Amino acid sequence: MSLSDSLATFNAGAAQCESLISNAHMVDAAGNHLLPEIDRKQITCGAFLNLFVAWETFLEDAFAKFMIGEPTITGRTPVKFAAPANIVSAKKMIIGVNRYFDFGNHELVKRMACLYFDGGEPFEPHLSSILSDLADLRTMRNASAHLTSTTQSALESLAQRIFSTPRPRIDLYTMLTSGDPASTVGNTVFAERKGLLLAAAQLIAT
Repeated sequence: MSLSDSLATFNAGAAQCESLISNAHMVDAAGNHLLPEIDRKQITCGAFLNLFVAWETFLEDAFAKFMIGEPTITGRTPVKFAAPANIVSAKKMIIGVNRYFDFGNHELVKRMACLYFDGGEPFEPHLSSILSDLADLRTMRNASAHLTSTTQSALESLAQRIFSTPRPRIDLYTMLTSGDPASTVGNTVFAERKGLLLAAAQLIAT
């Protein structure tokens, strides 16, 4: 699978997540939701988690492909400091002596990029430019995967930054489906973050 395929797979996965959320909120002719609230919440939060996993998968695929010398979609070849024999070897090199590499920890991803590629390109400067947004996405991901007092506190702190007002006991579903005050086109928090990841992936791949 080429880098173009990896990007296309991520774009398709992101579109599917958006479709899941849209379908979960369908209404009948009288304006009543077809699915109960608990289903809408689970589908929405699950779709967000799927989006984050798709983003991590794209990063892993791109890392490995660039490490074995594949150029970007526009033909640029990143200057690399390692020469693994194949994709499998490249992924093992990224993991190193650990059990896995956390592509959801974007500080680690940045460090790994600078370790294996000159100037961290093509991952830099695109990751650095949205690093705070990526940290916010990780906070949301943690809340979707396992809700504890710690993740709830982090989610409430994030909500205050996004909405500029305290949102005690806010859940991830409410955050994701609320309008994003920073959006210039009336996007929800989910749609705005999805667009940010799509743009970053496009920049990395090209």
